[in-house]
Amino acid sequence: MEPVRIERSPRRARTVRVVFVLVVLAQAALIARSYWDPHNFFGFQPFNESSTWEADIVRVTAEGERIPIDAPWPGGYEWNDLVGWGVLEDPGQRKHAYSGLDVPVDFLGEALDWVADNTPRDTETRYLEAEVTGFRNTRGPEERTLRSEEREEAR
Repeated sequence: MEPVRIERSPRRARTVRVVFVLVVLAQAALIARSYWDPHNFFGFQPFNESSTWEADIVRVTAEGERIPIDAPWPGGYEWNDLVGWGVLEDPGQRKHAYSGLDVPVDFLGEALDWVADNTPRDTETRYLEAEVTGFRNTRGPEERTLRSEEREEAR
């Protein structure tokens, strides 16, 4: 019995090579993109940063009054109930930034906008503002100010 010989077409071999190169390029592009993304999706980080952060968040009224989020909130809202996620709860206490300092700061910015958009019974607050203090790998402090979108309810 003679062995069966499978002939490969040059076109098929070329197609396989092109698909292989495209997959490798796509993976390289995702890894390169992760360096500019605060969440580092598809990026490899062998060790967590030893960064910490805390934030002082206030509600700014139409009159310019700055009220801490711990104070009673019109409509009975509470920050921890609104965000409902341990990473963002009690922002005045210093917390570990497990995936790097940029991640909780990015989530906090999104949370400020979400809270501003989802508190319809609060007719006093014009916008929310957070003074974030971070210590990147025990260095710092780095200070940033985040601000939510302005609310129509308080204008």
